[in-house]
This record gives sequence, C-alpha cells and structure tokens, in this order.
Amino acid sequence: PDRDYYFDDTDRAKDIRAEYVKHIGRLLELLGDSPEQAKVAAEAIMKLETRLAKVSMTRLQLRDPKATYNKMTVARLDELATGFDFASYFKNIGVTNPGEINVAQPEFFKEVGVIVSETPIAEWKHFFRWNLIRRAAPYLGDAFVNENFNFFGAFLSGRKELQPRWKRCLNATSGALGEALGQIYVEKYFPPVARARALELVLNLKDAFANRIEKLEWMSDTTKKKALEKLAAFRVKIGYPDKWIDYSKLQIDRDSYVLNYIRAEEFDFQRVLDKVNKPVDREEWHMYPQTVNAYYHPLLNEIVFPAAILQPPFFNFEADDAVNYGAIGGVIGHEITHGFDDQGRQYDKDGNMNDWWTKDDEEKFNVRAEVLVDQYNEYVAADDVHVNGKLTLGENIADLGGLLVAFDALNEAWKKNPPQKRIDGFTPAQRFFLSWGQVWRSNSRKKDLLLRAKTDVHSPEKHRVNGPLSNLKIFYEAFDVKEGDALFRSEKERANIW
Repeated sequence: PDRDYYFDDTDRAKDIRAEYVKHIGRLLELLGDSPEQAKVAAEAIMKLETRLAKVSMTRLQLRDPKATYNKMTVARLDELATGFDFASYFKNIGVTNPGEINVAQPEFFKEVGVIVSETPIAEWKHFFRWNLIRRAAPYLGDAFVNENFNFFGAFLSGRKELQPRWKRCLNATSGALGEALGQIYVEKYFPPVARARALELVLNLKDAFANRIEKLEWMSDTTKKKALEKLAAFRVKIGYPDKWIDYSKLQIDRDSYVLNYIRAEEFDFQRVLDKVNKPVDREEWHMYPQTVNAYYHPLLNEIVFPAAILQPPFFNFEADDAVNYGAIGGVIGHEITHGFDDQGRQYDKDGNMNDWWTKDDEEKFNVRAEVLVDQYNEYVAADDVHVNGKLTLGENIADLGGLLVAFDALNEAWKKNPPQKRIDGFTPAQRFFLSWGQVWRSNSRKKDLLLRAKTDVHSPEKHRVNGPLSNLKIFYEAFDVKEGDALFRSEKERANIW
C-alpha cells in the first residue's frame, strides 16, 4: 500500500510483507508457473520493489510541492538516469518532442538507471509480468478475482466478502466510461435548479471566506491583498462539464472483459499524450459527475463539485439552510480552504508555485498549523496506531476552516431567510453541527483504519468531526460545552488559522 510497508519493523508489517510475497507467487502460479518458479520470481520481485521503495519519497515528503517540482529536459533526465534511454522511451510511446518535463522524484530515477544496469533481464520479466497481472486480476476469472480480493480486500482491509458482481461491473463502467455514465446520471438526478442553488451556496461561501481574510488579526495587509486576489480568481465548477469526453474511438466488445479494460486504459493514456505541447484545457474535469467527492486543483486554482455530492445527505435544495450549510457548506468551505492550507497556500492566483506570503506571515501560519499537527497526533486511529498530524494537516486545516466559513455564510443567509428556532428539538446552530456529523457517518473495520492511518491524507471520519469541533467557540456555544466535557479544550489550546 505504501513505501513504508517495505521497511516497517512491526510484527504486522512483517506479516504483510510475508503474505504479499505469497500473494505474488499465487498469482504467478495462476499464470502457469510451477510453485518453485513462482516462489523464485516472487522473491526477486519483492527484492526489486524494496530497492525501488528505498529511493522513493515518503507520503509526507510528497506533500511538499517544492520538493516534487524539478523541471528538466529529456537530455538532462537521461544524464540523471544513466542506463535508461528516456529519449527512446518517449519516442516509442508516441511523444517525439515532450519539451521540458517535471521529474517529481529525481533520486528515484537516478537509482532506476543503476537498477536497469544491474538487474538481469529475467528479473525484469518477472517484475513486468507481475505488474500486468496485478492490474488485470480484478477483470479475469474467479480464481484471479478471488486471489486479488483475499489479499487486498480481506487480508489488508478486513473486508468479509467481495462486492457483488453488479457493483463491480458498475464501478468498472464508471472508470472506463465515466463521463458517458455521468451524462445519464445528470439527466436523472441533477436538475438545473439544483445546479443554480449549489452555485449560490458556493458564491456565498467565497464571500464569507473573503470577510474572514479581511478580519484576520495575524496576517499583514500585504499578504491579505494577495490572498483576496487569489480567492477572487477561483474558478467554480458545479455538477458536470459543459463539454463531454468523446468516447467514439473507444472499442467496447463482447470478446473479453479484460480486453475492454485494457482498451479503456489505452484510450485514457492516449488522451493524456494528446495534451502534450497543447494549451491547458481549463474546461476539463478531473472527476466524474457520479462521484461522491469534490476537489480543489492548485495548478488551476479551481474548486469542483460533481453532481453526486450535491445530493442528500450532503445537499438537498429543499432542505433547511442549517442542514445544507452544515453538510455541503462545510464541504464547499473545505475545498475553498484547500487553496490556503499548508500546500495550497504555496500557489498563486494563476496556479503557479509562487511565494506570495511575507516571511513574518508565513512563520505565523506555520505556528498556528503546528497546533493542529499536535492535536491530531494525539488521536488514535486503531489499536496503538495514532493519526499522523503532519500527513493529514492539509485536510485538517480544510475541515477546520471549512466549518468556520460555512457558519459565517449561514449567518448571512439567515439575514434574508430567518431560520425556524427549533426543528425536532434542535436549534439552528445545533442542526448545522449535527449535519456535519451526519455526512461523515461510517463503519470501518480495524484493518482498514490501520491501513488508512499510514496511507490516507484524511483523518478517520470520527476525528474529522470531533477534531475541528473541539476548536470552535461556536460549537461550544451551540451545545453548551463546558470544561470536563469530552470535546472541551481551553482557549489557549485551540487551533485558529483561517
């Protein structure tokens, strides 16, 4: 699941490594290798993967945009990775002139050049056979599907049973023909009135965030001006793209399920190659309409909300304002805040990595962010494994800021449309926070929580709710939280950034 699993000395990590090698061997046996051949190949694959992992950045290191921005020519890359001919590689995949490219992990490619020279061809063949079969396994016969599930689903994540076939087929179709399926979804479930209402919410939250920036006591006017310029330049995408992907060149046949999957992968790969040396298409979406999710794209400075997250329990255009602002409002505020979290703040209004902060303001931001790091380091994901406060920092900043912005926007909405004082016994402010808690309801098995603690930049759902609320005065007031209550923090212990 992650490069750290190759080096972790805990008993669970050792068990995972041992089982992983067995899993590789079992899949190779399904391809026709003898048990002896499969065992030798699996051990060679593990050795090669471990060597590659050793020179790979950690997930925490990958969160630093400056560390992963290393622009160079192909000639320079060839010098860096002596032993691997990248010029020929690009030519053979159909890119004759890639221009300057970004090499996110130079040390990795430097080592690849050495490994290519030192590793026998037979071991590379094992490695590439394995990578083909591990990707294709979910789309092959039952023996391959079950072996893939037994390791990644049951052993690693603790799942008890494989998803039913119809769900797996639906997910595969959504992955291969995402926007084609999205068109059908939008026609059925996302009327124009929902899009208009959602856009209104987004604009209200943008205004609320601008007001928060203007009132910040710790930030200088110089940095505030740049922050407001960046916020004003945000692009907003709601529901679905105005121009859909043309899938007419994608061949879908009844000859083979796995070949349909491979052809879909080739289609997507070619779509990426076709973008080389062409202007950026700012109308393109990087998530499908039927996806229950949202994102902020720092290089495009845009926030995007697919149609599927604009449904209950996140959003209901007929619902009480407090419920909508506590749910989708918190999500919208979350994505806006991503533009100003520890990563997003390093990009300017045009999406360029640019240091637009004064040194003093940057130091103040980091001090405030460190409070949140320390808080989340205290939370336990499962057993004795804690949440990684640094790995999850960006998401935790976004949750905290998102709720504050959403509540500010809700107060403005109430000026035009005063709320009912109580519904089902709850005040408007209480309904706001209950709605935030409701959208993160989940059940997770312990193995999955342990896996995500090492690999997920998001905190577990329980802490996504309780973590930010423990810092909010407005939450304390809504539920009359007092010292001694589970979520109480003294004022000096509370994180306050945006």
